[in-house]
Amino acid sequence: MDFSAPPRRPRSESIVPMINVVFLLLIFFLMTSNLTTPEPFDVTPPNATSEIEPEMERILYVDKTGRISFEGTEDTAALSAITAISSTDQIIQMRADAELEASVLAGLLQKLASAGLSRVELIVTAQ
Repeated sequence: MDFSAPPRRPRSESIVPMINVVFLLLIFFLMTSNLTTPEPFDVTPPNATSEIEPEMERILYVDKTGRISFEGTEDTAALSAITAISSTDQIIQMRADAELEASVLAGLLQKLASAGLSRVELIVTAQ
């Protein structure tokens, strides 16, 4: 009779620590990422041959009818929001539609200048 201990099978390594690390990395990347906000309305920027990247992150949206949106507010509320931030940030980006009339754009630029903005960067698509 053989009373020796039966041979043990080698224990397989647990996958739980690897799953924990994956979930921790997922949470880390979700917490540190910047998710973009959806555009308030469809805007097709004009084409240009500019290679300069925009500097600021505050974006003023203007559609082809002249309707404006800034950080979730529209029309006169958007101009009020721009006036409120003009004391700290005097530069914003404008994402205007390519079909926007120049006279409407010129009037909007005058309103932005009177609100206290010193520079407006027009976002364009590269050709």
